Amino acid sequence: MTRFIFLLLFSVFSTITLAFNLYGQVNKIDPPFWWTDMPVEEVQIQLYGPNIGLHRAQIDYPGVELVKQIAVDSPNYLFVYLNISSASSAGIIPIRLSHESTTLTVNFELRPRENRTNVNQGFDASDVIYLMMPDRFANGNSDNDTIEGMLESADRTNPERRQGGDLAGVAEHLDYLDDLGMTAIWFTPIIENDMKPEYGAYHGYAATDLYKVDRRYGSNAEYKALIDAAHNRGMKVIMDMIHNHIGDQHWWMRDLPTQDWVHNIDEYMQTNYQGSIVADPYSSDYDMIKLVDGWFVPEMPDLNQDEPLLTDYLIINTLWWIEYSGVDGIRMDTYLYPDKKYMAEWVDLVLTAYPDFNIVGEAWAINTPAAAYWQYDLPGQGDGYDSKLPSITDFPWSFAVRDGMKQEFSWENGLMKIYYMLGQDHLYANAMKNVIFLDNHDMTRVYEHLNKDIAAFKMAITLLLTQRGIPQIYYGTEFMFGHQNRGGDDEAWRQTLPGGWADDTRNVFTEKGRTESENDAFNYIKTLANWRKTAISTHQGSMKHFVPEDGTYVYFRIHELQTVMVIVNTSDEEKTLDATRFQEVLGDFTTATNVITNTVLDLGDTLVLPSREASVWELKDEL
Repeated sequence: MTRFIFLLLFSVFSTITLAFNLYGQVNKIDPPFWWTDMPVEEVQIQLYGPNIGLHRAQIDYPGVELVKQIAVDSPNYLFVYLNISSASSAGIIPIRLSHESTTLTVNFELRPRENRTNVNQGFDASDVIYLMMPDRFANGNSDNDTIEGMLESADRTNPERRQGGDLAGVAEHLDYLDDLGMTAIWFTPIIENDMKPEYGAYHGYAATDLYKVDRRYGSNAEYKALIDAAHNRGMKVIMDMIHNHIGDQHWWMRDLPTQDWVHNIDEYMQTNYQGSIVADPYSSDYDMIKLVDGWFVPEMPDLNQDEPLLTDYLIINTLWWIEYSGVDGIRMDTYLYPDKKYMAEWVDLVLTAYPDFNIVGEAWAINTPAAAYWQYDLPGQGDGYDSKLPSITDFPWSFAVRDGMKQEFSWENGLMKIYYMLGQDHLYANAMKNVIFLDNHDMTRVYEHLNKDIAAFKMAITLLLTQRGIPQIYYGTEFMFGHQNRGGDDEAWRQTLPGGWADDTRNVFTEKGRTESENDAFNYIKTLANWRKTAISTHQGSMKHFVPEDGTYVYFRIHELQTVMVIVNTSDEEKTLDATRFQEVLGDFTTATNVITNTVLDLGDTLVLPSREASVWELKDEL
């Protein structure tokens, strides 16, 4: 069994058996507990408290061995390594700390590992992921909008501030997500972001405590209960993590364990945001350092993944959340920015411990070669780097489809952009594992990008739900959300959902609360997404496409149990295509059923494509 090093931080909740003195106060423990029978053995413990680094630890507990202990730059930290063997039993591990004439005991809980089913399941091409920002989805508990002692409260008058959405709001609308056809939910980070109001940390990417759900969303227990509720419906949950940076209000920043815990702590340097540098064979050291060591923004200190004590902490934090919550996958933010060797090690450790799990890395790359570099075991890769990463966010797919549905057809633009992009899939280890999407929380909403063209929007949705990969839908896309007369700032595409708040004048979670066009878009996505749940050709089938001609595009998803034909016509005119061109797939099929309308088509010598429409057909060899 691979042995892992884990980082535990002692908290105020630990039992301290000593009267207060200058050297005897322990303030922090992360994680708050651990389990028996874990797929790991070696554990690193980090104690934090006034001058705790002057103490030395002793352990006397069956099956638990003290391996070593390390003091660091700050006198307020002590790292203790334990080996927790399979022979250990659940109980309280007393950790005795001594310095000169003072002694204290911290009781650390070792829990029995829960025997849960349908947890840590992973996600794949059989899923449709619904990406939401909890703060903008629904407010189920207004009592947590303002938390005494936290730096920011909800302010519904300002879209750059918290709006009050929470886990209770999500729990109230699981029926809605199930009905829409979603099989997995990806939340932007739910961990504590206790940042100053001027920054606007509602998005969750500026962590201030990596072991706590932000109390304005709910509690750790609520998060776990929500995941259990999703699992009971056959839905999965994906957790968003960040190992590249933290928020500048993180408690570490008041007392760093080591001076190299954070990059450029003495003189600010901002990243260049050029993720393609890592795969570029001609990149300079200067540019690489600026990418990897630079801060994302001034409020986000850049973590140093070359510091082993830090990386141990991040690894144990990951495994603790997986085990505690039962979450099914992780989306790792800013995957291109941290040290790439560490990221490969982290992926390998996580997937060794939880083999059914899946991880998708945010690989914001402009083109396919730069994106494919980050997927596992790329054949013929120049520098020999193997990321171990199963899935990436497929930005090249997104850019090609968004632009392809917007542009006039030519041999370089329109549908040809999609065709050429897919033709580079040989660069991926497995493009079926890519997460594909039309928009997300960092992009202009697709409906806005397509100039609010409903036909183009529906065609793009059709491609999203029928092409290779794992589709992701951004909350509000089911209503063709645009920018609602706002400019190009982040909050323009991070609106709240009407009906998620008690004072909303309409409720888009109900048919009556939507406009006619919103119901049309909702029902279109709902029909395709629910069909897709059992459409094995989209889960496991191969893909065959034909060169687009005159604004038309035909492709097939092929599985031994199902063959699906998708026909797209972006032109303003009805088109008639010679069906013999597609005979290698059509073969003996005699009829086709339209997935959206249930219309049955007799297959003959021609295919008639209505203008400005995409349609999905299940092929049959008889009526």
